[in-house]
Amino acid sequence: QVQLVESGGGLVQPGGSLRLSCAASGIIFSRNAMGWYRQAPGKERELVAVITSTGSTNYAASVKGRFTVSRDNAKNTVYLQMNSLKPEDTAIYYCNAEKTTWPRSVYWGPGTQITVSS
Repeated sequence: QVQLVESGGGLVQPGGSLRLSCAASGIIFSRNAMGWYRQAPGKERELVAVITSTGSTNYAASVKGRFTVSRDNAKNTVYLQMNSLKPEDTAIYYCNAEKTTWPRSVYWGPGTQITVSS
């Protein structure tokens, strides 16, 4: 059974920092690209950051320079370090695991709420 479990969400003031973690089980973690997505109220889910199985990273323009995605294959965990948080970063953040080689698979975590407010 595949499980992705996010942790580290919460309430933070503008300009603050948070680190999200996503622990994966039931997949061959090292073969998956791991992504962070977010969905704000009334908006579509959007990609925040992704790290491939080889360690390449890509970021949404809105978070580039503020957020850093990393992975620890030994711990089956992906992280999202978020600095200089803004109110517009408020959303539910979802962890995603995607394997693009056959057999292809995509899995999602249940999400964790991030609220940036004073």
